[in-house]
Amino acid sequence: MNKFLLAFAFISIFIGIHSCSERQKENQIPPEVPTNYLQDKTFLEKYDPQLIELSTEDKQAKVLVSPKYQGKVFTSTATGDQGESFGWINHEAFEGPLDEHMNAYGGESRLWLGPEGNTFSLFFEPGEKMEFENWHTPAAIDHEAWEKIEASSRKVSMTKSTSITNYQGTEFSLKIQRIITLLEEEGILANTELTADVSSIKMVGYETINSIQNTGDFPWTRETGAPCIWVLDMFKPSPETTIVLPLQPNETKAGLTTNYFGTIPEERITITNNHLFLKADGQSRGKVGVSPERALPMAGSYDPLHKVLTITTFNIASELPYLNQEWNTEADPFKGDAVNAYNDGPLADGSQMGPFYELESVSPAAFLSPRESMAHFHHVYHFTGEEGTLDEIARQLLGISIAEINEVFNPK
Repeated sequence: MNKFLLAFAFISIFIGIHSCSERQKENQIPPEVPTNYLQDKTFLEKYDPQLIELSTEDKQAKVLVSPKYQGKVFTSTATGDQGESFGWINHEAFEGPLDEHMNAYGGESRLWLGPEGNTFSLFFEPGEKMEFENWHTPAAIDHEAWEKIEASSRKVSMTKSTSITNYQGTEFSLKIQRIITLLEEEGILANTELTADVSSIKMVGYETINSIQNTGDFPWTRETGAPCIWVLDMFKPSPETTIVLPLQPNETKAGLTTNYFGTIPEERITITNNHLFLKADGQSRGKVGVSPERALPMAGSYDPLHKVLTITTFNIASELPYLNQEWNTEADPFKGDAVNAYNDGPLADGSQMGPFYELESVSPAAFLSPRESMAHFHHVYHFTGEEGTLDEIARQLLGISIAEINEVFNPK
């Protein structure tokens, strides 16, 4: 399957995930009309009466978590009920019926399992041609409910036991667990080691601990194949939002993949020795990937229209094998990305699932013996307010100023 057909066939929500079924049309809520947190909460409670809200002591920083919808963090806010809702939610998807390929409910942090492609894919039945019609998201990470284990005002734990058969016919028995913890301001500052005076801004941050356990009776090896943990964050774009991926310094493009859905136009991507920039306006599909050798354990974006700086952090183990997620049975299955970013855009027929953009992190292959577990940590932080303070945070965490980020695609 050539790259053009692949681009047309499946929207990447996750690697691409990203298939969009013919029934999924453009979101009915105009992107230029912001939806506040309370409006999103009211909408979600219609479909999940057991929706869980975590909040800080001052009730300003909040997140919405749904065990029913696969343990997703649907959205968050830094400024209370009337504040901006940071997560992208696909309102139309809740109406049903279930889509056989993927049910894209949205959510600013969700857990998937990989690999999506390669000879050990979890999304294609053994022997099937890797094309959209045969692509199916495993039910446990697509539409089946998870179990809530415990919940408090700032922490919730959820789990799902399932079995998934890969492209080689290996049936994995596994248990997935997610623990979401909302952080108070001091926790955010401690985690990020920020030293800026943050009195002029608001923030929300949370930790996700994502783990899988081998509950079967055989080890997962290079011969059987192995799953990996995949965390994807879907956010609302603006015409001037820019994704920033810090890189290990290198004067070449080694360790970077930029043609998942065909060539990204030059005016939408910029690569320097230390950063990869991708325009995140939700108007043109493009996906990039960074190898574990080239990636740093951080990604970010900046929206100058709403003055929102988003930072994600995660663990990377560059000495371990990462899985190739492409719909390709010829490439080395154990050589893939640790970090991805995606900008949504219209399909050839003009329909669109979003608009949204994604920041993604992936764990190494989970070569686990029976009863053994592996965890992948992924944090999400949103900072909003006075741009001078946001600039200090961007310089410290991303190694670049707000002015430099804005200049990449929005020169003044």
